Amino acid sequence: MTTLEFKIEINAPKEKVWDILWNEETYKQWTSVFCEGSYAVSDWKEGSKIHFLSPNGDGMNSVIYKKIDNEYMAFKHLSEIKNFQEMPVDDATQEWAGAMEMYRLTEDKGITVLEAKMDSVEKYIDYFKTTWPKALDLVKKLSEVK
Repeated sequence: MTTLEFKIEINAPKEKVWDILWNEETYKQWTSVFCEGSYAVSDWKEGSKIHFLSPNGDGMNSVIYKKIDNEYMAFKHLSEIKNFQEMPVDDATQEWAGAMEMYRLTEDKGITVLEAKMDSVEKYIDYFKTTWPKALDLVKKLSEVK
């Protein structure tokens, strides 16, 4: 796997950016660039399960690996979800099971730097290289609204 890194400067405090990232409504907005109608189901506590889902019930079964409010969130992706059911790890998912996805926020003088990193298998690298910047631009737009 390859770790992809993306970064954007946002003219807003990190607490606001954090809220935009993980608030249910705004999460749905910025993640729509990956899959229209996507959402997450979790209690959002460190160590808890999180399901990243499309409207048809397909997605990722993951765990909140590390969480520091307003600073850092890391997910560990475990397996696929099909039709709202967690699937066992098979040969296809084995190549990416354990992949990490991380978000770090740092603020200096009211400017927040949002850094996103994610592990990707080769066949999705080009897709993520074009889609992630669009997602971060949307987080920026939502965060900078007064």
